[in-house]
Amino acid sequence: MSIRPASRASEPAYHLGGGQVAQAVPVRQEGFSISQSKKRLLEIIKQKSLLRGTFKLVSGATSNYYLDMKPTTFDPEGSNLIADIAYNMLADEPDIDAIGGLELGSVPIVTAISMRSWERQHPITGFVVRKEKKGHGTDKAIDGNFRPNSTVVLFEDVTTKGGSVMIAINAVRHLGGEVRKVITIVDRLEGATENLKKEGIGLEAIFTTKDLLSGGNE
Repeated sequence: MSIRPASRASEPAYHLGGGQVAQAVPVRQEGFSISQSKKRLLEIIKQKSLLRGTFKLVSGATSNYYLDMKPTTFDPEGSNLIADIAYNMLADEPDIDAIGGLELGSVPIVTAISMRSWERQHPITGFVVRKEKKGHGTDKAIDGNFRPNSTVVLFEDVTTKGGSVMIAINAVRHLGGEVRKVITIVDRLEGATENLKKEGIGLEAIFTTKDLLSGGNE
């Protein structure tokens, strides 16, 4: 499957949350559009998802801030921006078979990107890895459009040490799949890059906590 993010240089002006369908052009989307999309997405995350206080993280650590990404990833504008940015980040992976991630954080991200890929006429199917099997029905660890022995990219909303996404990685590997890389919206810079590197997997982040905690928009 060829992943070819569209260039908007010859397309109509970009509208946040708009209904225009981009043309399928076999080049990476670069420059002003992606830069502006990232700038606006960062504003939304700071407004909707950056919380101050004392919080216990899934890793067991305590933090003076918390990222509740659901208000951003389930927001129409936020979801649209994530789809554009993340789809563009797949340009270097022309042979992936699907995208997925661990429930629940990855679900709106994977759905948005898959929808965007359909608009770009290069559809990418999606799947979700369950934290626990249901114990009924198909009782699968992976739901959606995952095929054994396929090559995938995984997504996360926030990555700390990489423990959560390793659940998804192990589930994919158990069925013979290859995880090409992990893409996260926010990397908290607390060891995930190093931990995933030990597994032979790269981590790419749209933002880091340095982006979120700097500037006057906190």
